[in-house]
Amino acid sequence: MPQRPRNDEVTPELRDRKLGMHRRITRRDFLNGVSIAVGGSALASSIGQLSTLAANHSGAAYPPALTGMRGSYDATYSIAHSLRDGTFWDSAGKAEDTGETYDLIVVGAGISGLSAAYFFRKASTPKARILVLDNHDDFGGHAKRNEFRVGKRLLLSNGGTQSIESPSAYSAIAKGLLSELGIETRRFYRAYDQQLYSQLGTACFFDKETFGEDRLLPGMGSMPWADFLHKSPLAAKVRQEIARLYTEKVDYLPELSRQQKRARLGTISYADFLTKVCKADPAVLPFFQTYSHDLFAVGIDAISALMCYQSGDDDYGASSYPGFQGMDLGEREKKEPYIFHFPDGNASIARLLVRSLIPQAIPGHTMEDVVLARADYSPLDQSQSSVRIRLNSTVVKAQHTGEPGSAKPVEVTYVRDGKLQSATATSCILACYNGMVPYLCPELPEKQQEALHYGIKEPLVYTHAAIRNWTAFHKMGIRQIVSPGSYHCFTMLDFPVNLGEYRSPSRPEEPMVLFMLRAPCKPGLPRRDQYRMGRFELLGTPFSTFERNIRDQLQRMLGAAGFDSAKDIAAITVNRWAHGYAYDYDPLSDPEYAPDERPCVVGRKQFGRISIANSDAGARAFTDEAIDQAYRAVREQLKREYK
Repeated sequence: MPQRPRNDEVTPELRDRKLGMHRRITRRDFLNGVSIAVGGSALASSIGQLSTLAANHSGAAYPPALTGMRGSYDATYSIAHSLRDGTFWDSAGKAEDTGETYDLIVVGAGISGLSAAYFFRKASTPKARILVLDNHDDFGGHAKRNEFRVGKRLLLSNGGTQSIESPSAYSAIAKGLLSELGIETRRFYRAYDQQLYSQLGTACFFDKETFGEDRLLPGMGSMPWADFLHKSPLAAKVRQEIARLYTEKVDYLPELSRQQKRARLGTISYADFLTKVCKADPAVLPFFQTYSHDLFAVGIDAISALMCYQSGDDDYGASSYPGFQGMDLGEREKKEPYIFHFPDGNASIARLLVRSLIPQAIPGHTMEDVVLARADYSPLDQSQSSVRIRLNSTVVKAQHTGEPGSAKPVEVTYVRDGKLQSATATSCILACYNGMVPYLCPELPEKQQEALHYGIKEPLVYTHAAIRNWTAFHKMGIRQIVSPGSYHCFTMLDFPVNLGEYRSPSRPEEPMVLFMLRAPCKPGLPRRDQYRMGRFELLGTPFSTFERNIRDQLQRMLGAAGFDSAKDIAAITVNRWAHGYAYDYDPLSDPEYAPDERPCVVGRKQFGRISIANSDAGARAFTDEAIDQAYRAVREQLKREYK
């Protein structure tokens, strides 16, 4: 008869059971995040297998309501990886010609791709034939929608792109598109409840693996720093140093002019700024290490002090970079309040774009009614429609049927339902990742291919956990938690947005969505190498590992306030973006380029009837950039047509 474990002996199985790993949450991920290897002679049968998996991942299910592993789930990238690795064409066979011809084929149904379709139709003819191809089971690219049902309550959240950030700074083109879609950003001043969390603050969670013991401390940023840190498990010297950095107003580079100071800050990391310029003890660095994860998906060892200064406080009001307050570095650009959110983030922008292109797919007429509108995916790809959106379709080639400079059309080849198929178009816009473009279009000039490969997209994870109530947060007087040593470095109650008929949770007894952030970077390596290593980690991490870490971290942070991970977590969605933010340039990591020689500019150069549109093309990870680049790409193609 097996012996029971002693009272002081906790096995991994018992620990998992206590965390609730045995409980059935709302549908686990279909593929479980385990990478599928494809190559060589196995590829021909694998095309069918992978496409079937992609279809089954959606099946009859409603894509926004799927939980488990989302974002970059396996079927979205396995074929693309075999193309990258040079094995796809070994046994892919000949593509079946569908006989379809279009005025425009767009590769990628994210905001940039959908905007390109919108601009093209507007500038040419309402009857323009347009095909949009995407490898996911849902449209929107990074602007995905997460839906949860906890009891009878519907909860919405963003699966990726969160916000229309600082809309007053948008270009006339981007502002115009939002307006034409019916988005009036001033309405968010009423829709976003700026008072709900006003009495709740920020806590810091010190984990035992990094700081010696688990301790959650409310009052971060609201209490005097010396008082707040006095309760932490940090050594006395480290507490004093952190308090000094936040409270002293010192010019650490008094001999330099303002311009020289900014130039100097661009050449050193923020970590080196703290230790070598501010002369802080290196033992302070673990406390600050993940401050830059949200905006840059990398730690303070690999981002310049200048970029940290320019970014200012984080968007959530949880943290700020100390050390600059006495430096006289000039005025920073003032930010608008971080309130311009639909309940599902910028997924509603994608939904409004789809509504404008294929009205029968998204019922309704306003920015308010789109929130609760249920998308109908059946009209997206119908032969009688002038605009078609074809999901679960991985493009593997975009090639001119003649010389790029001639008037010959572009043939686009893709894998769908286990078949290699092709269609042709007068124009083609690649609104996908820059790094994939050279594999889709190998005839590009070598210099352009090198430029397209330069920017390494920044991997990150947006985890959402639907919980049955948020009384633990309310009891502790907090709305968000900074956790610099934990698996997820930041946790917060979701944005309180009431728009149309949708009402976000307002009472602690109601269900709530928690947002948790993870950036899988590797400190000590160059920035772009950190992104490569982080991507490798993400794609090899199964959902069960994420779930265990989520449950464990929430229990350790909130258990003292009555939170029970086994009972209180209703559903988990891990939005894994192995290719996340567009790579933006930083003087610490990147050479100083002339404007026309920036890799993003060289990489996006028009190539015959093929143009490139995405946020990568502007080296800037914001929605307005995706829109502006789509407009540029469409103008390139239409100018060519009308010469």
